Amino acid sequence: MNNIKSIMIPIDFSDYSRSALKYAVDFARTFKAKMHLVYVLEPSVYPADFSMGQISLPAVEVETTRKAMDELENLAKTEITSDIKYDTKIRTGSAFVEIIEHARETDTDLIIISTHGHTGVEHLLFGSTAEKIVRKAPCPVLTLRKPAKGFKYKS
Repeated sequence: MNNIKSIMIPIDFSDYSRSALKYAVDFARTFKAKMHLVYVLEPSVYPADFSMGQISLPAVEVETTRKAMDELENLAKTEITSDIKYDTKIRTGSAFVEIIEHARETDTDLIIISTHGHTGVEHLLFGSTAEKIVRKAPCPVLTLRKPAKGFKYKS
């Protein structure tokens, strides 16, 4: 356990992922690990008409990426204390694929991710990003469900 040097926290700006970030800060402090905050922007493709097929809107995606990076940086500055090293990254693609790839690229030792607790038809149709990450990640994954035992959520 003493070789945790790099912790990744996927962020989607939900209360769940914010709670996971707060939890991860304590881990990072304990292990003196660097934190990697990752937000995945899933590309938007819009149908134009039947003759042209689908098109993407690059200007919208550029603006969305800029806003996401600003929000991610603000979240990091608010939640992560100055004694912890961190970086932020915006990736584009399928969330679980990009998170796993980023874990490989950064040689991540631990991923801390929140679960949203989807059940029933929604889970059957879409699956869970956290579940896919647990199955495919190149490192251990700690999943948190709110409220997490032993963790006092601070607003």
